[in-house]
Amino acid sequence: MKLDRAIARAWAEVDEDALLHNYHLARSLCEKNTEFICVVKANAYGLGLFRTVETLNANGASWFAVAAPEEALTARRAAKDAHILLLSPAEESYLPSLIGQGISLTVGTLADARRASLAAQQTGKEALVQVKLDTGLHRLGFTDAASALAIKDLPMLSFEGIYSHLALRSREQSREQHALFVKIAEEIEAGGLHARMHHLVDSIGLTRFPDWQMDAVRVGAFLYGNVPPAWERFSEGKDVMQFKAKITRIGWAPKGDGVGYDDTPLARDTRVATLAVGYIDGYPRLLSQKGFVSLHGKRAPVLGRVCMDQMMIDITDIPEAEEGDIVTLLGGDIDLREFAAWGDMNRNECLGMIGRRVPRVYLRGGKPVAVSAEMEEDL
Repeated sequence: MKLDRAIARAWAEVDEDALLHNYHLARSLCEKNTEFICVVKANAYGLGLFRTVETLNANGASWFAVAAPEEALTARRAAKDAHILLLSPAEESYLPSLIGQGISLTVGTLADARRASLAAQQTGKEALVQVKLDTGLHRLGFTDAASALAIKDLPMLSFEGIYSHLALRSREQSREQHALFVKIAEEIEAGGLHARMHHLVDSIGLTRFPDWQMDAVRVGAFLYGNVPPAWERFSEGKDVMQFKAKITRIGWAPKGDGVGYDDTPLARDTRVATLAVGYIDGYPRLLSQKGFVSLHGKRAPVLGRVCMDQMMIDITDIPEAEEGDIVTLLGGDIDLREFAAWGDMNRNECLGMIGRRVPRVYLRGGKPVAVSAEMEEDL
């Protein structure tokens, strides 16, 4: 896709220099022998999975983690020799492809392990397996050593790792999870199921509990600019993505009228700008009448209800605004944490929700170097 088409409507700019800065910053917190697993699930938190894996892999990253089989296979195409961990149990039909591509499978039940073993026997290739323990998140995984050891003698399984995930409800609760993980993992090892790596902490865990690195850490949000705000070096992280759109129309709405689907009467005659972006593109509808955008170094409030494909803003106090101007919806002057707070949203959600039809424009040194567009047509 050509750049002029990519920025014709709404797009997301990905600053790869900032991405790599955050990657090296996070890696600098790790011990020399700690494996660094880049979590690239959810389309690399909205940045674009293939390009993000390709970029990180070219700059030293050798481990990646994803949440869905399709993501695992895409990551494999982007990094042919990397280690890739699928964090969720895979549906049976995907197992032969995943095993054949050397994807590490998560097993958290005996049934998961049996399916992986059977698919490995049918494929004729050992399945790489990581054993998931539930230590208090209550989402996935074995809850004790005895249940995990039931998979020990299943054929064609290579036990690569044992891991769990922190709920991060409180420091005390995290310490309880850590202690339980260590206890169960030691019991599993004593029972004869030996794994090459153990891992527990994520982005927040890495900054909050640096002594819990074990053999590997799993870092996602930190890479994409969502650096844990309680970390004392928080300001060293860099924002990676900006969400932008163009003004397509400017007009006036009289005092007392409503804008769009909203019947809230305007308090004054209002200069209204329409933007070529809507909730299907990833600007949340719940920010109707709450959010702000940035243009010409000033903020403009969202007017009316955000539509599926368009939205309106109040530019009465920005007389220099013109049709065709570029508006920043997220990033730059619109801080991720502030944006999330307007809608009581999770910060990762705000990045990951940017839609499929929004092209990603990748920058190096502030200049476009690549464009990715899922909805591109060859016109």
